[in-house]
Formats: sequence, structure tokens, C-alpha cells
Amino acid sequence: MKLTTKGRYAVTAMLDLAIHGDQRPVALADIARRQDISLSYLEQLFAKLRNRGLVTSTRGPGGGYALSRDPHGIAVADIIGAVDEGVHAALCSGQFDCSEQRHCLAHGLWASLSKRIHSFFENVSLGELKRRQRVREVARRQRDTGRIEPSQHRVVLEP
Repeated sequence: MKLTTKGRYAVTAMLDLAIHGDQRPVALADIARRQDISLSYLEQLFAKLRNRGLVTSTRGPGGGYALSRDPHGIAVADIIGAVDEGVHAALCSGQFDCSEQRHCLAHGLWASLSKRIHSFFENVSLGELKRRQRVREVARRQRDTGRIEPSQHRVVLEP
């Protein structure tokens, strides 16, 4: 299974936005600092998120990004899809050409796993992640220190 940093960073940045964007737009520089993600990389991701209608942008002083809708209405699968990512367990990445333009012996197993992973991501919203105690603890520490420790880059997607 492959979920690249593009998908991981997009989910992390959107969760940061959900946590910190209740009152006003959030500057990408603030997200970059808290999450230790390159600002130029975030700009690329947020261009895609904006094009898919997941975020809105405001220019000028006090500008930044905001969620386009309630965080409970934004699934992790929406975010991953918006940045052109997919989660495929099969070697063929879901293209059904595992070996010499044919399915491999275990293709059905990997395709089934991919569907379950996608279904899981469809059923986890930013609002749900935002409510989780562990996420709130990390967000509180980030506010207190201004950024997180490198070992805490991952969003925990508990069942």
C-alpha cells in the first residue's frame, strides 16, 4: 500500500486548518511552521484543494485559507483525492495490469484491500478527527511550542 507524503501532508494541513480556522482564515506560513511542512509544498497542495472546492482563500492582510464547509462534511478520502492521490495495495495501483498486462495471482485480494482502505477514509471526517482527544493534545502542544516534534508528523486514524 502506498500513500505518499502528498496525501499525508494534505490531510495533516487540512486538520490543522480545521483546528485553527474557526475564527479567521489561516495563513499557510502558520500551518507550515506548526506542521514542519515546506511552505512552497503547501502552496501546491492548497491550489489543488481550492480547485476541488475544499478550501477558500482570502487575500491581503489577515488573509489565508478556510474550510469551504463544515469539517464533518469533509472526508479524508476527499482530501486524498483532491491532491491526486489514491490508496492502492496492488502493485498495479488499481490499473489491473499487474504482470504483462494481466492480473496477478493475488490481484483480487489487493483490490479488495484497496476498496476497504478507501471506504475507511470515506467514513472519517475532519470533524471527527478534530474531536479526538489525541489530536486535541497534539494541537495544544503545537500552540504552546509553536511547532511539533518531528516524530509527531503522522495523523493517527484510530477506528
